[in-house]
Amino acid sequence: MSLIRKHSKLLVVAGSCAALGAGASAIATAGAATDNSSKAGNAGKAATAYVRAPHRLAARAVHGDLIVATKTGFAAVTFDRGTVRSVSGQQLTLTEGTKKATYKTLTLTIPTTARVRDNRHQATLADVTDGQRVTVVQAPKATFVIARTRR
Repeated sequence: MSLIRKHSKLLVVAGSCAALGAGASAIATAGAATDNSSKAGNAGKAATAYVRAPHRLAARAVHGDLIVATKTGFAAVTFDRGTVRSVSGQQLTLTEGTKKATYKTLTLTIPTTARVRDNRHQATLADVTDGQRVTVVQAPKATFVIARTRR
């Protein structure tokens, strides 16, 4: 008995499902392509903006203290984002804020076990230079330093 004959019912069901899926996809695509300038269409845009709002807020954050759940309880995680002022040994001095306003200047002690990335490449803290934008994430078991050169 051949393989096709043995599994003919299965092949018919699979082909039918594929055809129904293609038809449903075509119908959905045609419905999505229409231009609705009604209030319902604008409400959808407002809802999308509302969903994106937390991302925009996090993108502008310069300092944060978070408490996260772990397997053994809770842990404190801190992040700082700003411009590097100087690097001296394991001391990293950065200015938190925007281009126009400074929130505060602080000096962080970075452990030797920290993972450092400079422009998406593995690096050391000595590779980080003045004027770079940097994000430092400090957790109980790890510290991350992510530096990038401004465009």
